[in-house]
Amino acid sequence: MCGITGYIGDNKTTDILVDGLKRLEYRGYDSCGIAVVDGKNSLYLKRVSGRVDALDKLVTAEPVKGAQAGVGHTRWATHGAPSEDNAHPHTDCTGQVVVVHNGIIENYLDLKEKLQAGGHKFKSETDTEVIAHLMEEKLKSLHVQEKSARAEMIEPVFFEAFRRTVADLKGSFALSMVWSRCPAMLLAARMHSPLVVGLGKGENFIASDVSAFLKYTKRVVFLNDGEMAAVKKDGIDFYTFAGKKTAKESVTIQWDSTMAEKGGYKHFMLKEIHEQAEAVENTLRGRLLPLGGNLLETEMGLTAATMKGVSALQFIACGTAYHACLVGRVLFENFGIPAHADVASEFTDRAKLMNKGTLVVAISQSGETADTLFAVREAKAAGAKVLAITNTVGSTLTREADHVLYTHCGPEIGVASTKAFLGQLAAIYLLAGHFAAARGALSSAEARRYAEELLKIPRLIEETLEKETEIAKAAEAFAASEHFLFISRHINYPIALEGALKIKEISYVHAEGYAAGEMKHGPIAIIYKGMPLLAVAPTGRTLELMAGNIEEAKARGADVVAIVDAASKKTIKASRYIILPETGELFTPMLTVIPLQLFAYYVALAKKCDIDKPRNLAKSVTVR
Repeated sequence: MCGITGYIGDNKTTDILVDGLKRLEYRGYDSCGIAVVDGKNSLYLKRVSGRVDALDKLVTAEPVKGAQAGVGHTRWATHGAPSEDNAHPHTDCTGQVVVVHNGIIENYLDLKEKLQAGGHKFKSETDTEVIAHLMEEKLKSLHVQEKSARAEMIEPVFFEAFRRTVADLKGSFALSMVWSRCPAMLLAARMHSPLVVGLGKGENFIASDVSAFLKYTKRVVFLNDGEMAAVKKDGIDFYTFAGKKTAKESVTIQWDSTMAEKGGYKHFMLKEIHEQAEAVENTLRGRLLPLGGNLLETEMGLTAATMKGVSALQFIACGTAYHACLVGRVLFENFGIPAHADVASEFTDRAKLMNKGTLVVAISQSGETADTLFAVREAKAAGAKVLAITNTVGSTLTREADHVLYTHCGPEIGVASTKAFLGQLAAIYLLAGHFAAARGALSSAEARRYAEELLKIPRLIEETLEKETEIAKAAEAFAASEHFLFISRHINYPIALEGALKIKEISYVHAEGYAAGEMKHGPIAIIYKGMPLLAVAPTGRTLELMAGNIEEAKARGADVVAIVDAASKKTIKASRYIILPETGELFTPMLTVIPLQLFAYYVALAKKCDIDKPRNLAKSVTVR
């Protein structure tokens, strides 16, 4: 949640900051602002409650010249309601210190009381503002004289005051700061919240993630917890919170900035739904055969011996990624491998039961999901090894895990996850195949057939997407409905949950996902005449039971849309059908989810909802 941009150099600072904020809009926000300083020690500050477009108009109407360094921010409210006063950047009493911050300062009330007792006047309700006032106090303690403006004197004072400020903070934070008296340097620090530095030529950048500055540079350095950066236009120095200088290596991001454009689609979400065949193909490419061999050992240090020695897998994640975990649990159990799945935020007690024989599989698109990271740390403390499945190179999760499996999906801009989910499923199926082969649950011939079936999935995804027009018609027919029910069984039960989540996320309607066998245990009571019920019913071992559940729902008035294949359509009786290409039962979730994604999209489109930036949601939840 929230987004930080920072820039120092000789180009148009305000334009670069605003452009960066636009590229971070997918993270979710309710207000935004920028602050820049120039060589004359002047400060330019603009904030709005609302969208970046409104900020852009304000900045365009009142341009600033000679800007040298600056910071920007999109805010999602944690402390204090959405408003211009609570929008970042925040300043101290002198109006010279400016800070932007993601995360939560846990000791802000204690700090605020002490600062108020010392005469500081606060202008907002946020926890962030205490950082600016605390910095003011640190500068005072270093006896900064009004006329001591030489860079060789000011820069060390600015840095030391910043270091002392950061040392007093408790909680999670990524923050950046500029000081109008030191226009040649901006400072940044990270603790439990993502922050990355972009390396340019005669200019440098900081941001919450690389998409903010990718059009300017692909060379980046990821800050770790407990690290700071002193950023100047001609170079960057890195330090620990103790002030010890440290060396950092840069990496080159392979994403092209054009990948973050809509590519002719009306919304990023629709574009990303259509990118799913490529996302799955990229995740599988070069990693499948021979299953159980040394491919995973080469890439992620996971040997066949390690896979044989695992006593159980424990999946943990949040939101959509948790639904991928539920598919993974069924898949691994199908191969006789004990597996569990838990929501990361509810993992605390189960974490204590982890041991050296447990492999914890943590899934997060961003690699920065706070609850998932906390759960990982608890599991590691109990002695478990951790395998991360993520889309983001250099993220915190990748640095804390023992093994990492990247999904290679490219950037996902839409807040409601689509292609990242398919990438996660592809990674799980890849992992399960290797485990099953290594442990003898699949013979060599069976492993090859498994791999070949999995490699067909991208083509079958393309075939499924050809059903878009009829899915759109079904969605439009039900767009006025305020209640939806999704049901399925076995390995597609998590897909029913995901379908319900998608329509809730972007259409703002009530939806429930249920294991169809639970219908008679309560949910059947909510069915009324004309209520839309989406039933995921491909060919498989539970098809006859699904047919019975659908008949029960129809008898109470449900209007059924059935997700079927040509064979299962003969068994299922519904008012509407979405017919998918056939695949093996275990692989069906990678196809059945697509009609539900498109259904949610077209319902939201008919309702004129803000599909890519749904209300109250953030792309990456980086606070607990």
